[in-house]
Amino acid sequence: MEMESAIGFAAGKIWQTLNAKGPMAKTAIAKATGLSGDVVDQGIGWLAREGKLTTVKAGRVEQLKLKG
Repeated sequence: MEMESAIGFAAGKIWQTLNAKGPMAKTAIAKATGLSGDVVDQGIGWLAREGKLTTVKAGRVEQLKLKG
């Protein structure tokens, strides 16, 4: 799979996970999706670039959630 397709696939998997489970920390996203930390970072970057993510604080932990 070429890099752009792999990152797009990861972004889709992350979006589906956040849509189903709500806000999550980056480490929880990696565990829930089975993606490596680096690929999660790339997928998050893809979604952030598209304006689909925002962050929320849960205590000391920063979580990602879908906008809207």
